[in-house]
Amino acid sequence: MFELPKELEDYILMQTGRNEELLYELYRETHKKVLHPRMLSGRLQGHILEMISKMARPGKILEIGTYTGYSAICLSRGLTPGGRLDTIEINDELEEFIRHYLERSGVGEQIHLHIGDALEIMKTLTPPYQLIFIDGDKREYPLYLSQGKHLLGRGGIILADNVLWDGKVLEENTKDPHTRGIQEFNEQVKNDPSLESLILPIRDGLMMVRKNE
Repeated sequence: MFELPKELEDYILMQTGRNEELLYELYRETHKKVLHPRMLSGRLQGHILEMISKMARPGKILEIGTYTGYSAICLSRGLTPGGRLDTIEINDELEEFIRHYLERSGVGEQIHLHIGDALEIMKTLTPPYQLIFIDGDKREYPLYLSQGKHLLGRGGIILADNVLWDGKVLEENTKDPHTRGIQEFNEQVKNDPSLESLILPIRDGLMMVRKNE
């Protein structure tokens, strides 16, 4: 993960929107009660996701990898009236935690939580989606892309987290399946003429992809 000097990060956060109570509580409780809290989007990335969603004004959003629900709440704030966000989490032990915060978020009625394997659940979803956020199993990123493209409408946006993978994307002949998954995903996007993309060096790398066809 790429980190700014703490003083500069503090300044950026001070200049970035609000630090609202519910998301702060969700952030704090995730760090206290859930394994691997660094997986949480956090305040800066949460604001970025919210801003992109508000600019895109999607009617339907798909999120692959709910974790504890922070990013789902942020993304849902850009939905058009009556819009829907489908979010998929494989860890059923997190369901109660997630639902507790979604119900308190004020947007819970628009967020539909699916527990199970993302690739199987994606087969049951009805396109088109205007925004897809990928933050699930890194080994399956290439498959998320191929299935996600079929669900994404023309001009739709894919956001993919962790595409720099602590710098391990530079490793050649890696045997780590997670690193290979990210590397293959990045190459697939680059070589797909129907997609245009940009990697933002934020936290662990956030890729923005636009579907042209």
